[in-house]
Formats: sequence, structure tokens, C-alpha cells
Amino acid sequence: MSARGRKVPIHLQSAQNRLLISNGRIICENNEIVGDIYIEDGKIKEIGNNLAITGGVRSIDATGCYVIPGGIDPHTHLDFEFMDTRTVDDFYQGTKAAISGGTTTIIDFAFPDKHDGSLVTGYQNYRTRADNKVCCDYSLHGVISSWSQKTKEELEHLKTNFGVTSFKMFLVYDFAIADENLYPIFEFCKSIDVLPMIHAETGMLVQKNARKLLDKGVCGPEAHQLSRPEEVEADAIFHSAVISKQVDCPIYIVHVMSKFAAEILKLLQDKWGLVQGETLAAAIGTDGSNYYNESYEHCAAHVLSPPLRLDPTTSQYMIDMLNKNVLKVIGSDHCVFNKAQKARGRGDFTKIPNGVNGVEERMLVLWEKAVNSKLMSVSQFVKVTSTNVAKMFGLYPRKGVIAVGSDADIVIWNPKLSRKISAEKHQSKCDFNIFEGIVCHGAPQYVVVKGRVCLEDGELKVVEGFGSYLNRLSSMGEHLVRYEATNGNSDQTVENVRKTLDENLALEETQSVSSYTGYPDEPATRRCMRGPRHEGQRNMQDTTFSINGG
Repeated sequence: MSARGRKVPIHLQSAQNRLLISNGRIICENNEIVGDIYIEDGKIKEIGNNLAITGGVRSIDATGCYVIPGGIDPHTHLDFEFMDTRTVDDFYQGTKAAISGGTTTIIDFAFPDKHDGSLVTGYQNYRTRADNKVCCDYSLHGVISSWSQKTKEELEHLKTNFGVTSFKMFLVYDFAIADENLYPIFEFCKSIDVLPMIHAETGMLVQKNARKLLDKGVCGPEAHQLSRPEEVEADAIFHSAVISKQVDCPIYIVHVMSKFAAEILKLLQDKWGLVQGETLAAAIGTDGSNYYNESYEHCAAHVLSPPLRLDPTTSQYMIDMLNKNVLKVIGSDHCVFNKAQKARGRGDFTKIPNGVNGVEERMLVLWEKAVNSKLMSVSQFVKVTSTNVAKMFGLYPRKGVIAVGSDADIVIWNPKLSRKISAEKHQSKCDFNIFEGIVCHGAPQYVVVKGRVCLEDGELKVVEGFGSYLNRLSSMGEHLVRYEATNGNSDQTVENVRKTLDENLALEETQSVSSYTGYPDEPATRRCMRGPRHEGQRNMQDTTFSINGG
């Protein structure tokens, strides 16, 4: 049975509880082997050569294909109310699209409740929207839009009781965090071992630039890009990092979109080691020239923040930064609005709902632009689309790796399979696709979600509510080790981090969602995604855990 008693369809039932994937090129964390993977009850049970499994088992011959961990998208906005409208993809449609593209886990954002500003109520709202909808596993980042004693208490409550170990702050929009609050927020986040995330654009400069452009009569979508130049993004990254350095708190920069911003990120990493970042499929697959198309609909469909950049070399530069681990991961920031919703900004670009697609296309586009173009290895592709995300956000080694005991979220990626991206055929409900017409040479042939085949030769076999919410371990351990190693501080060692992860896992196993009475009718077993270890069973933390994220 899936979430809240929903019956799992016949194609997801017992016949697929035992699955054997044979003869695939298995991409493990730091090496590649040709072999077999045996899956039972949603977990990887055995990896080897010529595995002989007795009894009823389904077999898939993966000859000529890569067998990789399911993708993890660290940045989506599903069923999201924003700029007086709501995204067209809910958690069903969005996770269905994710699976189609090879992503088997997403992390969305729980915004504070719009009525009382409560982080806990906001989290509760998102669980209500998502739990019965998701086709794959998911988790939630929190969002901090104000700072008070109540916020501190709720932040710690969400971390302790629901595994929310990362919290985002915006430096722009009407819900931007006040600048003077960054210092105490970073200080508190470090004290309770959660990771602050930053939408890096200097809000005051965006407002001033927008006003100047509107006063001059420049009001089309192209003005969105003009009002948010690269230096506005780079300034916000540097400013946030300087504040975080004062309290030695690692931070994570979401959607790095420009070369200047990535250069600043590299400078900060080389000097302090505190700042990590992601880029987006949009930055890899398209560019800012789309803001100058003759069609308003076309231009407006590409509006996101920070915007796409005009420099045509941005894509290759971002790929280079992913290869060098300056940018550790690639997300989608999937936040889609239809043409009619984007038309709200006709005559005033500041009213165009910000957001583009990407949850389905993220892995496809990166493979085409980077791997198929000989700019990135398959191993690095796996790291930036899955493994590094799992490590940075407390899901490793349950997710992000092909290893005995890990969840059986697996993609059989056929490098000879082609897929043409189009709005007509994509899974999103959005009526536009910013990657329209790109032919991707290499695509998922099979996608296995929790041990069940949910994509087979182009046919989706998902079920609404099949996914589960994931409580995450502390996010900051890996960041702290990287930082303190840079600064010669040996107090926080790899062994300390492993100990912390084990302690958090034990805590996760004992906690119950029912400890928070404000979220009724939630069975305690939904919260605890791992059962207790039995004698002789492999400890999930005794792995090839790599602290360098590479």
C-alpha cells in the first residue's frame, strides 16, 4: 500500500518486488563496473557478476547501458502560490515529469504560512499538498522570511522532529529577509547544524534598476534581464558570504546563473571554503537571447530569477565549474506558469510570474550539453545530478549511490536513445518548454523507483501517492569538514561527521510525526523511513562515504 492506504496498481506490486538488472555498466561513486544488481523490497540487496537469483524475479538486460543512481533534484517549486498566481504543476504532475527524465527524488520548499507566518504551519501545508500526490520520494527545505524567537523555536522544531535540515532565505522579492537578520540567522543555523540557502540578488539594486527602466518606458521581458545584471547576483553572493564568515557558518547559493557569480563563488571557496552552490538546467540549456524574441509569449516564458544571461559562453563555463566542483550540483528550479499567467506582466515586466521548467529535462540537457559533447565524464554527471545532492542535503547513503542497502532508485540510461524535447510531449502541464527542439542523445530507458519499474521504453507507469516524505540528516557536516580542513582546524574530523550521521539516524528511527499535535492523522510509520537494524545487517553509514563531495 502507498501513502494513506492508496492501493498500488498491479504493475507496481509483487512481481516487481524482486528485480534483477544484468550486464549494465554500473556507475559507482568512484568507479565503473560491468555487472548485475539484485533488488528486493525496494532495496539494493546484492551487486556482483552473473548473479543467480532463484524463484520469481523480473530481469532486465542492461547491456550497453549505464546503470546510475536515480537523479535528485534539490530545487523545485510545485503547487506553489507566487506573484498572485499558482504554478500549474502540482506534486503529482511534477514528480511524474521528474521520473520521466530520470529523477527519482525531489526537494521542494515549504514557505511560511501566509496567514500567520508560521514555519511549522507552512511545512504542514506542504505535507498536506504533497503526501498523497508524489510519485517518488521527496523532502522539503524550509523558508525563512522573518526572524524572531518564534522563528528560532520553529526552525529547531522542524529540524529535530521532521528532518528539515536546510532553510532558504531570499534577498529579493517582498518576502526578502532583512539584511540585519542574516548574522543572527547564520549564527543560529550553525549552532543547531542546519544549512542556510541563499537566493542571491541584491533586492535594493533590483528595485532601483526596475524603476529606472519602467520610467524610461522599457517594460517588456527584456527589461527583466536588464534590471538584474550579473554584478547584482555576484554582489549578493559576496555579501552573504562575508556575513557567514563572521560566524563560520557554511552557506549554499541556489541557482548560480552567471559567469561573474560563479567567479565570485570560486574566489570565496579558494579563500574560505564556506560557500557551495548549484546551477540550473536553464543555465546549461539555453541563454538570455530569448528575451529579445519578437514574441512576448516566448520572451516571458523564459523569465526566471536570476535571469538567463546573454553571454553565449555561459553554458560551457557552468559545465566547467561543475567539473571543477566549484558548483557541486545542478537543479531545475522547476516553477512553471502557463502563457496566460505570464501575460499578467504584459506592459510591466515586474509582474511576469518568475519561473521555468526543468525537472524532466535537467538530466537530459546536462547529458547532451556536457557528456555527449565530451565535456564531462559519466561519473561526474552522476555526482552533480545525484550523489553530491544526497551528501549535501542529508540523504546519503540512502539515496545518491548504488550500494548494498541503499534505496533501489535506479536509472538505466541508454546513451544511444534519443529524445526530442517539446511542450507537446513533456509531462508538465505547462504550455511552453524553454528547451523546445533540443534533441538529447542519451536518455532513460528504464527508471526504477523504490524497486518498481516506473518508466519502461518511454511508457510511464507511475502512481499518485507512491512516494514518501524523507526526513533528512544534518546537512552541515560535509561543509564544516571542507571548511575547517581549509583553515587547519582538525577538531571536526571525518570520524566526527560519521558519528553525527549515525546519531541522527538513530534519532530518526525513534521519532514520530505524532509528536507534533498540529499535524493530525499522520501515522508514525510514515516518518520513520528506515526500520531498525537487525543483528548482522549492514550499517548504512559504513560505506565509501567521501567527505570531499567529489
